Amino acid sequence: AEARMTFNELSAWFLGLEKVKSMKYFRTLEINLRNFNSILGNTIVGNLKPLDLENYQAKRKAAGYADCYIDHEIGAARAMINKAFDNDLVGGDTLKTFKKVKKLLKKNANARTKILTPEQFQGLLSRLPAHTRAIVATAFYTGMRRGEILSLTWDKVDMKTRMINLEAANTKDNEARKIPICGPLYEILSRIPKAIHDDHVFLYQGHPVKELRRSLKTACKKAGIVQGRFEKDGFVFHDLRHCFNTYMRKAGVPESVIMEITGHSTREMFDRYNTIDEDDRRNAIERMYSFLKSVDQNVDQEEKRG
Repeated sequence: AEARMTFNELSAWFLGLEKVKSMKYFRTLEINLRNFNSILGNTIVGNLKPLDLENYQAKRKAAGYADCYIDHEIGAARAMINKAFDNDLVGGDTLKTFKKVKKLLKKNANARTKILTPEQFQGLLSRLPAHTRAIVATAFYTGMRRGEILSLTWDKVDMKTRMINLEAANTKDNEARKIPICGPLYEILSRIPKAIHDDHVFLYQGHPVKELRRSLKTACKKAGIVQGRFEKDGFVFHDLRHCFNTYMRKAGVPESVIMEITGHSTREMFDRYNTIDEDDRRNAIERMYSFLKSVDQNVDQEEKRG
């Protein structure tokens, strides 16, 4: 089959699968494959060579696309090829072709390090419209992902026990989580009126909020916060998850507890969201100095006794 089938045709088969269509990130997968096919769509699947994928990477980089985006596009095509191989639509040689091509982005090279100070967070919060303010506060005080927040419904929010109860189907890693609601967030959620026609927590003009990029950009500008993924030290919404992880760790919360609340299944992913800053480094040196000082004092005392 792969001797006659193009990537456009294989994509139509793959995106038409019911299991694929039910995936949470189907839309992203669809966009990545569309981009991939804009260059290699008419290529016969069985004719693809590693050089073709390397040329694809070079063309996309020349067009100004970031390494992570290019990796995601090839990754989507790789996922499609794996599925096709499992169903005997493509052979092992095509599978090897994708395995031979290395990712452009080095491991953890795109890890975010932007952390808002408490003062910056409060300044940002005060300049946001009410519906966006509640979303940003939820991200900062819970570490929840954007999709988990925007899809949150009142039946998952227990205001009596002050707990957000996410079911496996509501999370990226398909694992249920319980997230405590702190005092400031409780006050914010308490002021949100519940709609009769829609159970979503975060509504704007009667409809679930789907996008907050514009209001976030405006508020950042007013608060004097550099905003944008491609700006130096630029802030993006996802950085609020980094803030939560970092401040929880600074507060002395055990890493295992933080990982349980945020849904980080591996230590590697937790480390990506935990930022070590200058204060941490200074505190580490001070702690070492205090330890050495106490050791020296003990030695001096022992010598005097001797």
